Amino acid sequence: MAKKPEAKENNPGFAIPKENYRYLVIGLVIIVLGFILMIGGKSPDPNQFNADEIFSFRRITLAPIVVLIGFAFEIWAIMRKPADTPRD
Repeated sequence: MAKKPEAKENNPGFAIPKENYRYLVIGLVIIVLGFILMIGGKSPDPNQFNADEIFSFRRITLAPIVVLIGFAFEIWAIMRKPADTPRD
């Protein structure tokens, strides 16, 4: 009778290494910063429309780019393989 190969030790650790969680938090902060850049533009008078305030460069261009950079950073943080060598 053939002997079964011994099963490797199961490590029920996290799917993402500990080091990468720091990068995930940084990415989340970048995304929140992008959404903060999008807020504002409210007019005190509801009958008045201020197109320059609503359609400003910050809200239409800069903020979505910052949010996309944050999401790309999050993907990188998840996929990143940590270095095998310990740092002192």
